[in-house]
Amino acid sequence: MTTTNHAPASHRRDGGTEPWEPPPAAPGEPRPPLVHRLWRGRPEDPRWARPAFLGLLLATFLLYLYNLGASGYANSFYSAAVQAGSQSWKAFFFGSLDAANAITVDKPPASLWPMALSVRLFGLSSWAILLPEVLMGVGTVAVVYAAVRRRFSPSAGLIAGAVLALTPVAALMFRFNNPDAMLALLMATACSLVIRALEDGRTKWLVWAGAVIGFAFLAKTLQAFLILPVAALVYAVCAPVPLRKRFGQLALATVALVVSGGWWVAIVELWPASSRPYIGGSQNNSFLELTFGYNGLGRINGDETGSVGGGGGGGNGGGMWGETGWDRMFGSAIGGQISWLIPAALILLVAALVATRKSGRTSVTRGAFLVWGGSLLITMLVFSYMQGIFHEYYTVALAPYIAPLIGMGTALLWERRGSAWASLTLAAAATATAAWGYVLLSRSADYLPWLKWLVLVGGLTAALGLVFAGRLGRRLALGVAGLGLAAALAGPTAYTLTTLDEGHTGSIVTAGPAVAGGRGGPGGGGGRPGGFPGGGPGGQNQQGQQGNQPGGMPGGGFPGGGLPGGQNQQNPQNQQGQQNQQGQQNQQGQQNQQNGNGGRMGEGGGPGGGVGGLLNGAEVSSAAKQLLETGADRYTWAAAAIGSQNAASYQLATGKPVMAIGGFNGTDPSPTLAQFQQYVADGKIHYFIAGGGMGGGGTSGNSSRITAWVEATFKKVTAGSATFYDLTQKAST
Repeated sequence: MTTTNHAPASHRRDGGTEPWEPPPAAPGEPRPPLVHRLWRGRPEDPRWARPAFLGLLLATFLLYLYNLGASGYANSFYSAAVQAGSQSWKAFFFGSLDAANAITVDKPPASLWPMALSVRLFGLSSWAILLPEVLMGVGTVAVVYAAVRRRFSPSAGLIAGAVLALTPVAALMFRFNNPDAMLALLMATACSLVIRALEDGRTKWLVWAGAVIGFAFLAKTLQAFLILPVAALVYAVCAPVPLRKRFGQLALATVALVVSGGWWVAIVELWPASSRPYIGGSQNNSFLELTFGYNGLGRINGDETGSVGGGGGGGNGGGMWGETGWDRMFGSAIGGQISWLIPAALILLVAALVATRKSGRTSVTRGAFLVWGGSLLITMLVFSYMQGIFHEYYTVALAPYIAPLIGMGTALLWERRGSAWASLTLAAAATATAAWGYVLLSRSADYLPWLKWLVLVGGLTAALGLVFAGRLGRRLALGVAGLGLAAALAGPTAYTLTTLDEGHTGSIVTAGPAVAGGRGGPGGGGGRPGGFPGGGPGGQNQQGQQGNQPGGMPGGGFPGGGLPGGQNQQNPQNQQGQQNQQGQQNQQGQQNQQNGNGGRMGEGGGPGGGVGGLLNGAEVSSAAKQLLETGADRYTWAAAAIGSQNAASYQLATGKPVMAIGGFNGTDPSPTLAQFQQYVADGKIHYFIAGGGMGGGGTSGNSSRITAWVEATFKKVTAGSATFYDLTQKAST
C-alpha cells in the first residue's frame, strides 16, 4: 500500500506541493457501467482503492452495529421525543417530548427526525432508534475519506477514515441518540464542500456548504457556527476568483445558511404559543431565548438560567463542569475520549503549513489544511474555556477534524520522506503519539496493563525507523510506517472495543474504561469532573464509586434534597456505588432517603422530589406500567412527572403521553400551577408521578408548588415501589 498517487513534481501545481489529478476523459468516451464504477472507482486509482474503501465502510458499519441493542433506549429524553414524533406529526415538527405536545426537548428537532421516521417504519425499538445514528457514523467516515482522497490519495483517505471510525468518543456517539452524531456528519460535509469550492471557485459548492451549516443549526444550534469564521476567512483569502466575487459568494452562502436554518425558527416564533408546545429549556417560551441563552452564551459564561445548579460557571476556571484551560481536552476526564492523536494532528498541521509556505495564494492543499486545522483549533478553544454545561461526549465534534489532518499530513510528509525535516517530523509525530498513548493508558491502572508498553515500545521503534525512512527500501519503509500506524491506533482501538462491548444509557455517557479522576466505565457515569461548588457531588473514583466532599450544598447538593446518582437502574454501573448524604457508601446501592437524599425515580420523595431521575431514566415496574395504561385512552396525558427523564421512562414503557413538568431539569416555568390545575379540572391528566427532577429549587418554583398541591389534594396510590397520585380522586380527610 502506498500513501501517494502523484505525478512527477514537474507536472504538479504550486511547485510540487499540489497533489496531481489526471485530465478529464476525452469527449465522447463511453462511461463504464454503474456497477463497475462503484466497484472500480476512479480509473486513475489503484485497483485496490475502491474495494478497500467499501471494506472500510462495511467494517465501520458492522463494528458500530455490534451489541447495539445493549444501550436500550440510550438517552430516554430523546427516545421519548422520537416516540412522540412517530405518533404525531406535530410532535415530529416541533420536537415535542410527548405526542400530546406539552413541551419540547431543549434542542431543535432535526436530529430527531431520522430516528422518528425509522420508528414510524419499523416500530419502537432500540435498533430502530439507534440504527440511523450508526448510518450517520458510516456516512461521516465516507465524507472524510472522499475529501482526503480527492486531494491526496486513497491511502491517505483510508488512514483518515480509520482514525475517525476508531476514535472512542465517535464509536460512542455514533451509537447513541444525542444530536452530536448528526452534527459531526454535517460539519464534516460542510468542511469538504468549502474545500471543493476552493478548487475551482464555483459558487454552488460554497452555497451548499452554507446550507449544510444552516441545517446543522437545527441539530445543535450555535455549535454549528463554530467553524464559520474559519470557513469564511479561508475562502475569502484562498479562493481562485477575484476578491469582489469571493465576497459575493460568501454573501450568497450566508443567505443559504439563514434560509436552511431559519425557516423552522421563523415558523416556531410566528406560531401562536397557545397552540404549540412550550419550548423546553427556555424561561419565556421562546426558541430565540433558548438559542442565545441556555444553549448559547450561557454555555460560554456559565450563566444558564434553569440549568443544573442554576447558572454560574466558576470564575476561577473550575466549575461544576470541570476545570477550564488550554489543557482541558487532555485532562483525566476527557483525554481518553478524543485526545489520542491530537498531538500528532497539530504537529502534522504545522509541518504542512511550512511545506506549503511558498505555494501560491490559491493552493488547495494548504487551504484543506487550513479548513480542517482551523476548525479543530477553534472548536478546541471554545470547548477548553467554556464555563457552562460541558460533557465529555461533546468532543466527538473534534473527531472529523483530527482524522483528515492525520491522513493528509502523513501522506504529504511521506512523499517528502527523503528530506530530513520531513522524516524527522514524522518521527516526532510518532513519538508524541506513543508517549501520549502511554500516559492515557496509565490512567486506567487495571485496564490491559501490557498495552501501554506495547504502544510505547512500538511507537518509539517506528519513530526511530521513520528517521531513516528516506534511506530504507520501499518494503521496509512501509513496514515501519505500518508499525507506527498500528501503535498509534492500538490505544483508541482498545477503548473503542471496550465502548462497543457495553451498553450506555442516561444523559451523560463516556467511552472506554473508568479512569482515575474521570468518569468513564461501562454505561457512562453519574458524577461530574471537578466537583460542584461547595463540595457537591464529586467525580468518580477509580473503583467506580462517587465521591462527595464534606460541606456540600444543603440537602445533598441540589434543591429538593437529591444528588445525581451513579449509573441508572436500567444499566447499573456499580450496584454498591451510590451514597448517602454523609458521602458514605450505601451497601444496598440506593440513596439513603432518611438522611435527606431523594429516592430513585418513581420511589416517592417529598415535595420537590429528588434528582435521581434528572440525568437518568427510571425503571418502570410491570405494576406501574399496568396502572398507567389502565384507562389511559380517556386522558390527554396518562400521567405527569417532574423532569423529562422521569416522564420519558414512563412514556416509553407505556406508549402513552406523559407530561414533563418543568422540562429536562424540572425548572422551566411550564406548566404553571394554574395551568396544571386547569388540566386536572378538565380531566386531561390521570396520574401524578412522585419524585424526580430538581424539585422546587429551580428559578420558577412551579415544580414544588405543583407537587405540594397534588400531595395535599389527591389520593396516593402505590404500584410496586413507585408512588403515584390519582388526579381523579380527592384525598380522604
